[in-house]
Amino acid sequence: MKQTIGILAHVDAGKTTFSEQLLYLTKQIRERGRVDHQDAFLDNHSIERARGITVFAEQAEIEYDGHAFTLIDTPGHADFSPEMERAVHVMDAAILLVSAADGVQGHTERVWQLLRGANVPTFLFINKMDRYTANANTILTELQESLSSDCFDLRHIHSDGTMSEEFVEWLAERDETLLTHYLEDGFDSAMWLDTLKKLIMDGRVFPCGNGSALKDIGIESFFSTFVRLTNRPFQDSSLAPFSGSVYKIRHDENGQRLTFLKVHSGVLRARDEVVVGSLSEKITQIRVYSGTRFTQISEAAAGDLVAVTGLTNAATGDSIGVQGECAEFSSVPALKVAVQFDPSHSSKDVWNIFRLLDAEDPTLHAAWNEHSQEIEIRVMGVIQLEVLQHIVHERFNMSVTFGTPTILYKETIAAPVYGYGHFEPLKHYAEVHVKLEPAERETGIQFHSVCHTDALSYGHQRVIEKHLFEREHHGLLTGSPLTDLSVTLLTGRSHNEHTSGGDFRESLFRAIRQGLEQAENLLLEPYYAFKMKVDSELIGRVLTDIQQAHGTFNVPETSGPHTIVTGSVPVATFINYNTEFASYTGGKGVLLLTFDGYGPCHNTEEVIERIGYDKSADPEYSSSSVFCTKGKGYTVPWQEAKAAMHCEVIE
Repeated sequence: MKQTIGILAHVDAGKTTFSEQLLYLTKQIRERGRVDHQDAFLDNHSIERARGITVFAEQAEIEYDGHAFTLIDTPGHADFSPEMERAVHVMDAAILLVSAADGVQGHTERVWQLLRGANVPTFLFINKMDRYTANANTILTELQESLSSDCFDLRHIHSDGTMSEEFVEWLAERDETLLTHYLEDGFDSAMWLDTLKKLIMDGRVFPCGNGSALKDIGIESFFSTFVRLTNRPFQDSSLAPFSGSVYKIRHDENGQRLTFLKVHSGVLRARDEVVVGSLSEKITQIRVYSGTRFTQISEAAAGDLVAVTGLTNAATGDSIGVQGECAEFSSVPALKVAVQFDPSHSSKDVWNIFRLLDAEDPTLHAAWNEHSQEIEIRVMGVIQLEVLQHIVHERFNMSVTFGTPTILYKETIAAPVYGYGHFEPLKHYAEVHVKLEPAERETGIQFHSVCHTDALSYGHQRVIEKHLFEREHHGLLTGSPLTDLSVTLLTGRSHNEHTSGGDFRESLFRAIRQGLEQAENLLLEPYYAFKMKVDSELIGRVLTDIQQAHGTFNVPETSGPHTIVTGSVPVATFINYNTEFASYTGGKGVLLLTFDGYGPCHNTEEVIERIGYDKSADPEYSSSSVFCTKGKGYTVPWQEAKAAMHCEVIE
């Protein structure tokens, strides 16, 4: 069965050059390209070649020693970590490169966390060993300290399959059965090798090789060992029902939507109908891509990574066929920015472009801001904006710019409140009562119903639930998205002749808004979880900076000449700290920043004043209710709405 191998690294660790060597080794390319020569096989987008960085996760088909693999070269820059993370979820094994010149860097640890979270068997390769300062033993020690004490040197395993005595004992200590056998019967080569494979595939030990991708030193011996240690017994799942997962969406040169998916079981054939969510769609074509080239095939089996046409509703992370759990991703943008364009372009055309790009990268979360009359997107950083600008010009022949990136704030409430909404202009009628309660952090908006069907039919309750999730809701402080909120439908009323689905939408939104008017509203801001490793004499400077940035930290830990400190800090105060940190540590410190969700804003009043949101002027929302008497509608302000409701108030 074909395996998918991911190649991952911090930017500039030599990942694409390593991939190029594997392609050459397996005779997929005749000449090895180079990033600095702008001719690498998998960096096939002009923006990648111009900037010398990988932006998109691209794949290639290779064969070695009778085994077939799909190779995925992933981005190494933090701005494109969502692209890398999406690829992680379809990997059967990974090769993580670490530069011998730079050691473990912040993004290296971030990649490691993602691989461990997805339980992907991982090999490490210390690259750039041709540098005169390179020391494999020093980097291996750093890997064991920073990533896992279970990293081991592949030099302990000889080409004939024998192992050093030191490694035999090291491995026995990590498996109870092996240890018992070793103490009672001694070493058994076949048993040790089988156990080693199992421990690797279970993510309990991590082999580490070294060499130079640029000079082609150690690549073949490393990959040969990789293939030998990841070789799995063939499992024929062709008779099982088809199941797969989507790992990316793209559009070909003709604008045709391509859904890239990994087949987990069964067989997928062209013209098959597959289940996507609650919908059934037909596969019209199956392609196997290698770089920009593709081969059309009639069917795909378990292990294959293919692109299909015909699916219009599948999103990244979705399961296809037999429904499994959808993948959840942790790379979340903390910045938002407005799209700016020449007035000669219609906003509708620009909107359509960003809706298409949003399908390819759902973290963009393209949205139309009614208040500012602008298209807004969410991004990881400024490098991503430069890439987006290039993509829009190259693919759509349109020039766009972007406003200044700002922090993406959110809002919630501090305590339970009740909300009431009534919508009754002439020939319309709906009333909704809800209870709003704060929910746990990072749970978004939830819906519950305790409404009796005598008050509202089950169908009407479903309509109300659907309307709740059809859009983001705005808070009152800054108009930022509402989150971490539990909405419970208490009761409501409809009319046999005059109620339509849209009426419940109006009454629900007014009920939520009316509840927010009474609530203690909280402004939330994004936080980084940080890990810093610095020379011990710098720890005073580090802790002072964290406090001045309104962060919190745990008790620092000393490790040799270094001190490690972890904690949490607002994105707003630390977003540009990397440059300062690199300066005062001489580039030798390690700073790992990962998105850590939302917490109370450290400067609420300042942010409210700066944003200047006018809750009464928001065209999308009203906290007032609409009633009707003698054939004429009239408005009741939120303060008086509760007393005017037709249903008995439940509290």
